[in-house]
Amino acid sequence: MAETIRQVEHYSATVTNKIGEGARVLGALRDAGVNLIALWGYPHGSGKATIEFIPENGAAFVAAAKSAKLKLSKKQIAFHVRGADRPGAIAEICARLAAAKVNIGAIQAVCGGGGSYGTVIFLPQAAVGKAAKALGAG
Repeated sequence: MAETIRQVEHYSATVTNKIGEGARVLGALRDAGVNLIALWGYPHGSGKATIEFIPENGAAFVAAAKSAKLKLSKKQIAFHVRGADRPGAIAEICARLAAAKVNIGAIQAVCGGGGSYGTVIFLPQAAVGKAAKALGAG
């Protein structure tokens, strides 16, 4: 599997941290036909949770989120990387960014099964152009 690196849109939303809220939000996105590249959620403060979204189609996601009454953060650019799983795959990506003097803000990675991996890399928005050049991403 060839490695692919591309820029993606990233949005966050704060929701009430209660049973069924994730199901409500994800059900609304499903019903609107929104496909997500990545998603994760975590508690944030008292009674709140943050959900992070990497949608396949940003415009469709924003419209569906609005219908679901989600208040979204400002759009950010991140990088989505997919490739063949191997020891050091993420280390190689991090080294390319370090060599370009780009500091990573956050990174999420997971084995995709079948010998593949995926990662989403977040960085300061001022570094997106520099990171895209270092990673060979458009």
